[in-house]
Amino acid sequence: MKLDASVSAIVTGGASGLGAATARRLAACGVKVAIFDLNADLGEPLARELGGIFCPVDVTSDEDVSQALARARAVHGQERVLVNCAGTGNAIKTASRDKATGEIRHFPSLNFDRIVQINLVGTFRCIAQSAAGMLSLPPLADGERGVIVNTASVAAEDGQMGQAAYSASKAAIVGMTLPIARDLMGEGVRVNTILPGIFNTPLLQGAPENVKAALAESVPFPKRLGEPDEFASLAEQLITNGYFNGACIRLDGAIRMPPR
Repeated sequence: MKLDASVSAIVTGGASGLGAATARRLAACGVKVAIFDLNADLGEPLARELGGIFCPVDVTSDEDVSQALARARAVHGQERVLVNCAGTGNAIKTASRDKATGEIRHFPSLNFDRIVQINLVGTFRCIAQSAAGMLSLPPLADGERGVIVNTASVAAEDGQMGQAAYSASKAAIVGMTLPIARDLMGEGVRVNTILPGIFNTPLLQGAPENVKAALAESVPFPKRLGEPDEFASLAEQLITNGYFNGACIRLDGAIRMPPR
C-alpha cells in the first residue's frame, strides 16, 4: 500500500512511545492520522502537531472504540491502516512467599484478567471493528483494502519471572495473527504483528542510568535500547510491502530474555 494523503490511519496507544513514533512516521508520509489513547495531555498536542485528530479511547470498551472510529471516520474517512500499540503490563509472581513475614500469596485473577482485557481483547476489539469498516472500501489496484499491524512483545516467547499475564496476552496476539489474516484474506486486508524487545520508551526513560546501561548491555547487537522510530520504520514496511501477511517479526537486536 502506498502511503500518502489518500490514506487515513488509526494508531491506538498513539500518544506516546512506540505509538507516537508510528503516528509521526505515518504523518510524515502524508497519511491522515487519528490517535486513540487515554492520555489526552499527550495525545491532543501530538494530534495538533501532526494535523490529525485525537480520540480518547479505552480499548476495553466496545462503545469507546466504536464511537472513536465513527469520529475519526467523520473527519478523515474510512481508515485503510490500523496500528495497535495500546497495552500495559505488570509483574506479579504466580505464587510467592514474603521474605519478611513468610506470608504466601498468589497472583490475583482480577489483575491477570485486566492485562488480558487491555492487551489481547482490546487489540482484537479494535481489529474486528476496524476491519469491518475496511471491508466497505473499494479495493485498490492490487485488490488490497487495508492493513493491520499489531504489537506483541518478545515476552510472548521469552516471558520473564512475574510476566505470566503479560506474556500470555502477548503470545495470544501472536497466536491470533495468522487466523485473522486468513479470515480477511478474501477481502484484501493484511495482518501482521511486531514483537519488540527492549525499547527506549517513556516507561524506561525514568529508570536509573545504570539500569538502562545494563539492559542495553544485555542486547547481543547492537548493544543499545531500540529506538521507537525503528519500530515505526518496521510498521511502515509491513504496511507498504504487500507480500507481508500473517507475519510475526521480532525486533530485538537478537536478545533472548533471561528468567529475571
